[in-house]
This record gives sequence, C-alpha cells and structure tokens, in this order.
Amino acid sequence: MSEKISFKDWQKLDIRIGKILKAEDIHGADKLYKLEVEIGEEKPRTLVAGIKEFFNKQELVGRECVVFCNLKPATFKGVKSEGMILAADIEGKPILIKPEKEVKPGTKIR
Repeated sequence: MSEKISFKDWQKLDIRIGKILKAEDIHGADKLYKLEVEIGEEKPRTLVAGIKEFFNKQELVGRECVVFCNLKPATFKGVKSEGMILAADIEGKPILIKPEKEVKPGTKIR
C-alpha cells in the first residue's frame, strides 16, 4: 500500500474526463502512442501513453478516459507529454478508466 496523503493533498490533484481525439505512432517507440486528448481547455493536450501493445489507434479515437492533468510534463522519444491517462492494471494489461455514461470533456473528478 502507498503512503497515505491528506485530503488537502488530494485536493491538489487535477483529474478530469478526457476524450481521445487522435492517436499516432511515435517514431522509434514500440510501446508508446502520442495522443491528442480534449480535457476542456482551449486546445487539446498531448499525452504519451505506453499502451500501444494493448490497443490499436482506431479503437482509442473517440474514447472517454480519465486524465491526471497537473502532472509535471515529461518528454518521451522527443514528444512532450502534458498529463497521464489513468488505467487499471489487470494481469499486466491496462484497462482504461471511463465514466459509466457520456460526460463532457474537462469534467473534474472529485
């Protein structure tokens, strides 16, 4: 189990519903996709996700997902990632977390 955090620390997290608009291969990356994700901002965010071996690009486009938005940006294979898609790990396979019914992109998780 992870270290416990206070409710005040939990409130610092910016977690929102996103909608995947585009999925692209990243040159030289066997496990990574470059995703464009709408999260209720002026323009979509670029996210890098290590889910290529489990999903094809076509099945990702249009999917709702949960995005950790205020994660410090990181660069993978020359692509800057501005957040992280959250997934459950079931026997080593990522299962994307999504709302039970359609939700507007950018809706905050509380």
